[in-house]
Amino acid sequence: MPRVVTGQFRGTILEAPKGDKTRPTTDKVKEALFSIIQGRVPDSDFLDLCAGSGQIGIEALSRGANSVTLVDKAGDCARIIKGNIAKIHMEDSDSIRFIKGSIIPTLEMLATNGSKFDIIFMDPPYRLVPDLAKQASEVILRGGLLKEDGILIVEHAKDMPPDESAMALLQFRSCSYGLTVITFFKNKQ
Repeated sequence: MPRVVTGQFRGTILEAPKGDKTRPTTDKVKEALFSIIQGRVPDSDFLDLCAGSGQIGIEALSRGANSVTLVDKAGDCARIIKGNIAKIHMEDSDSIRFIKGSIIPTLEMLATNGSKFDIIFMDPPYRLVPDLAKQASEVILRGGLLKEDGILIVEHAKDMPPDESAMALLQFRSCSYGLTVITFFKNKQ
């Protein structure tokens, strides 16, 4: 079971979807990720795509993010995310919200609404990463979803990375943790 590592909700055990349809980010990768972005999280606007249990976004909120938007299309994930938001007693808060939907249509809707994020975290099923990361980066750039110094972080398998040459954003860092890799992108400027 995932848990909140540090911050306001430290130690909270979160529910995770059962079965092999989702693959929660391991504690090792989550701790490494937040070690890298720790200076960016406080007061940030954070978007968690393919949120699964919501653990990454909830961790960001626990560490001081200003707002967190969690997105997932699966019905069982929607129930679990709402339950995990209730576990941290934030179901009536404007600081965290859940959107049930697919990545690309949700990004388009957020762009239409004028949303902007400091951090966008994307952890889709690994087999979808090469194509989905490219599509998402195009919508993020076209829709102006990243703030000036904002970053997109893609979690993926070592053997299924996003195609750096096809991305609309600039890759600037990649870190491996066994078979899992987190790759960082920013606006091309």
